Parts: sequence; structure tokens; C-alpha cells
Amino acid sequence: MVEIRELLEYNDETRRKYLESFARLPWSEFVKDRGASWGSIRNIFIHTLGAIDYWLDFLQKENLHSRRKHDEYRTFEEVKTYMEHVEKRMRNYLDTLPEGGLKKKYVVKNDSDETVEITVEDVLIHIFEEEVHHRGEIIALLWQMNVEPPLMGWKNL
Repeated sequence: MVEIRELLEYNDETRRKYLESFARLPWSEFVKDRGASWGSIRNIFIHTLGAIDYWLDFLQKENLHSRRKHDEYRTFEEVKTYMEHVEKRMRNYLDTLPEGGLKKKYVVKNDSDETVEITVEDVLIHIFEEEVHHRGEIIALLWQMNVEPPLMGWKNL
């Protein structure tokens, strides 16, 4: 059985490959509104980082997530800095998660305003799934630009 930590590490590795690929694009192509969920590739990428940041705040009872707007990221280096910040937060969180911490329960309202019980592991799976969902969207946008996305198969398959 695959552990959630392995899936999150896979996302980290794959995310870095994608940012390296984006950095080879002209900035204007990275920020061009393509009519996708968050408009541009930059915005989608920043959104996925923001989701991780948000859920880490939830899990850690903190209020540290970035409030920068997408268009305030004006260089690839600024995007990379935010990515590295979020990855470090996640590593630190996972490294300090106590034995059995994945099973800690929370009661929250979902997007349908229903009360649901979730665990830390549920939140981490949601974080993983959210990023994979948007990565697929980015892949489609890259293909529309005739840009081949980086290889990303699990265990380099």
C-alpha cells in the first residue's frame, strides 16, 4: 500500500519538473489567460500551492498562508520561492506529525455546507488529488501550445 507521504513526495518532485519546464517558456505564455479554471498556467500553479498552504494552516491551526494575488508573482524566481516555502512547510509538518497523527479527526463544513468528519490523512489525500487534478489541466494547456509536458510517471514509469 502506498503511503500518503510517498504521494506527496512524488508531487514535490513532479512539481519541480513542471516549474523547470515553465521557466523555458516566455513569461508572456506562462501568464496568458487561456480560459482555464484559474486563467493562466501561472495562476493554476499558484492556486495549487495556495491550496497546500491553506490546508497546512488548517492542520496546524496557523494563519501563515500567502495572501499574494496571482498577478503579484512577476517572475519565475518569485514562483519558485513560494513553491519552496510551501514544500518546506509540508516537509516540516510531516516530519513532526506524531505516531497516529494521520488519524486525528476534525469536523468541518464542506463546500455543500454539510458537516463532515475528516482525518489528517483525508486532508493530505485531498491536497494530493487537488494538485493532480490541476496538473492534468496544465498538461492539456501545454499540449494546446505544442509544448510537451515533463515526464511524470509514478516511479518514473
